[in-house]
Amino acid sequence: MPSSVSRRRFLQELAVASAAMPLAAQAAHAQAGRKVRHASFGASGMALADVRSFSSHPAFDLIAVADADLSRTEPIKKLFPNVRVYQDWRELLRKEADNLDSVNVSTPDHMHAPIAMAAMSYGKHVYVQKPLAATVLETRMLASAARERRLVSQMGIQISSHPTQLATELMIRNGFIGKVTEVHTFCDKTWGDMSPIPAGADPVPETLDWDGWLGVSEKRPFKKDVYHPGNWRKRVGFGTGTLGDMGCHIFSTPIRGVNLYLPTSITSYGPGAVHGNWPIDARIKFVFPGTTLTAGSTLDFWWYDGAVRPPQAVADAVGGKVPGSGAVIIGTGGAILLPHIGPPTLHPAETFAGRTIPTVPDRNHYHEFLDAVLKGPGTICSASFDYAQLVTEAVLLGSVAEHFPNETLAYDPATMRVTSHKAPNQWLQRSFRKQYLVTRL
Repeated sequence: MPSSVSRRRFLQELAVASAAMPLAAQAAHAQAGRKVRHASFGASGMALADVRSFSSHPAFDLIAVADADLSRTEPIKKLFPNVRVYQDWRELLRKEADNLDSVNVSTPDHMHAPIAMAAMSYGKHVYVQKPLAATVLETRMLASAARERRLVSQMGIQISSHPTQLATELMIRNGFIGKVTEVHTFCDKTWGDMSPIPAGADPVPETLDWDGWLGVSEKRPFKKDVYHPGNWRKRVGFGTGTLGDMGCHIFSTPIRGVNLYLPTSITSYGPGAVHGNWPIDARIKFVFPGTTLTAGSTLDFWWYDGAVRPPQAVADAVGGKVPGSGAVIIGTGGAILLPHIGPPTLHPAETFAGRTIPTVPDRNHYHEFLDAVLKGPGTICSASFDYAQLVTEAVLLGSVAEHFPNETLAYDPATMRVTSHKAPNQWLQRSFRKQYLVTRL
């Protein structure tokens, strides 16, 4: 693994390259009149939202879609009457590979890495919803594969391309609030469950390939509404809880803005994962190595979810209250409150009276990916897998810590090992059912 210094330099270069790329790519498309032939893994929910967003690009051409539950494919068939529908994602790749340039993987978290890795083995450019993968090892494998094959990649942290997020990054880098002293991130979602999973089995709907939905995960009985649809986010081994669902969005701005690498210490002070479920009401402390933008040699970076809120002193630093989801970045000269999907504000208000929030041009996260595909191999997106791996690894380390409440885990990014304990290392990777691993020979 590269050192933190070289990785930070890479991220700085990445920001410059991604800012200049889309206009050049769109110009190339206008000259060539090409189409981006695309497939979606997933047909409803976030997958449908992704396809809708891609479809506003003039070069987008949806060729095929795969979903283990055929009852959830009707809306996408209405929007794209000519789309070819598959129930088995492996069959789609085998039959359609020669007809495709790119894919999006918008399935439950446990299948992100297997499908994305398979698509890249076929030479396809890949857009993957957050979190990039379900384990730390998988995030590194995906980043390595995309880099080595020079494939265009992007993680679905769309908010990272929004002007409010970009303006906040710019204010941090330009020293609006001085040197950063602490970061607090939070989300009031409750993607966890403290109760046992119900026993027994329910009949599998005729439209659902339950074994295909389980994919690489171990077999277990189908229980209506326990896993599919939606509630998989609560289950260890399928989703990644509230932190995995929202952390990649909310961590991205402070990580990129402060130029952070990876945490070297993680402590979960909330309840632990129980009954095969993720907990709710998390309170997790990450300690990152400091950068030129931090006041100290380390930076405390906090996460809170569910009913747990940042301390009142943090709320007081930004006017007395915080929204349901967002981030507070505190510095030696003030603080920034960044609501999730909302404009940033500077505090204390009297200190920043008359100070203008920077205006940053809009960047379409989906179009950026398609423009990069049109431009060709080696083109880097703003949330390419090299950057997505960094953010996702930090988030997933918090999930690992939730298995060991009130224990501080010392982490060595260079070796990808928890050095203070042996047991947490088992959660940095997982085993797969091999029939759902696909590599083009």
